[in-house]
Amino acid sequence: MPEHALPAGSPRLAVPLDLGTLDAQPLRTARLLVRPLRESDAADVHAYQSLPDVVAYLPWPVRDRDASAEHTAARASRRVLAADGDAVALAVVLPGTPSLGAPGDGRVIGDLTLILVSERHAQVEVGWVLHPDFRGRGYAAEAAGALLDLAAGAGAHRVAARVDPDNAGSLALCARLGMRHEGTAREDRWDGDAGWRDTAVWAVTAAERRPGRATPVRG
Repeated sequence: MPEHALPAGSPRLAVPLDLGTLDAQPLRTARLLVRPLRESDAADVHAYQSLPDVVAYLPWPVRDRDASAEHTAARASRRVLAADGDAVALAVVLPGTPSLGAPGDGRVIGDLTLILVSERHAQVEVGWVLHPDFRGRGYAAEAAGALLDLAAGAGAHRVAARVDPDNAGSLALCARLGMRHEGTAREDRWDGDAGWRDTAVWAVTAAERRPGRATPVRG
């Protein structure tokens, strides 16, 4: 058996997973499109990356317009999950709402991240961020639910989220997505002036996840 071959009966995750294909055929929820982040989304992304209350629970600093454009371009260039640790960013688009930047399919009101944690064990991690002007309407649950469905369809056995215990909105979203709180890692990360921070781990397995209504855009 080759060094990295999986034993018979092992979970099979569809790797490499090319999420760039969602550019031509995005995921669609009742009100949103979910597709790969693009360099041209920089103005919309900056609108929330520049807000201190948004980045308070994220591993990012507040960014000015130039830094946000550079960060968006870097994230937009990564579209394939091929090896453990790879991450792909997906834009959450609200059709019918004009973009703050280049005209396109609507305004990017937030983004999702899908991380390949372990191909061998079919484990992925998800993350999300949403502009505060669009919170409280169920958009985050729609978009994240579509991503969980995509991950399950690709063969992911377990999808996890790592959340700051003080981030009430994300904790509620995890529960709404059917995830369970598996535990809290104490002081596992250093956050500058905030000091040591805890991390709550939430997860759901493929068998526990009830598929949502996300469907590909046709035509």
